[in-house]
Amino acid sequence: MSEQRDNTQRDYRDTVFLPKTDFPMKAGLPQKEPGILARWEEINLYARQREAREGREKFILHDGPPYANGDMHIGHALNHILKDMVCRTQNLLGKDAPYVPGWDCHGLPIEWKVEEQYRKKKLNKDEVPAKEFRAECRAYAQHWVDVQREQIKRLGVLGNWDKPYLTMDSQAEGTIVAELMKFVEAGNLYRGAKPVMWSPVEKTALAEA
Repeated sequence: MSEQRDNTQRDYRDTVFLPKTDFPMKAGLPQKEPGILARWEEINLYARQREAREGREKFILHDGPPYANGDMHIGHALNHILKDMVCRTQNLLGKDAPYVPGWDCHGLPIEWKVEEQYRKKKLNKDEVPAKEFRAECRAYAQHWVDVQREQIKRLGVLGNWDKPYLTMDSQAEGTIVAELMKFVEAGNLYRGAKPVMWSPVEKTALAEA
């Protein structure tokens, strides 16, 4: 009985022969991930990738930009992780696969959020000058671009974070106007009549229009 008790109390760790490695027993990702991302930023990994792939066959992944109107959700995470996997794969295959993240900074989702703030302050949107309202929408969108950028970077997504595509950039807006003028000059733009979906609450045309 005493011999049986001794066996149950024996520490068998010294009898197990495993290879010695530098790997820690715990992953410690909450502490390790920021360090990995800081290292990538320190060595400018994305720019070095572009230099290494310069002149190679291009692989362009067009980003359908999310709205800049709130914190990231699981849909954003899935979207960006999958795109990152595609670009990394194409880079490993020897192609030049840049990734330029983008944000949609216009439209009802952003206007609605700004109006929510107005309602909390007992303000009426109709009493605010249009120029002032647009400026507030632009500032609101820029705030969430900055927030989401840091959140997406924490997922380990590599991209041109310093020069993202923003629909509210003057250059982007100018390009849209220039392309529209091509339609005008070619005689393809005309004035006609069609039903327009209208929001009586928001007093604006809906996206389908």
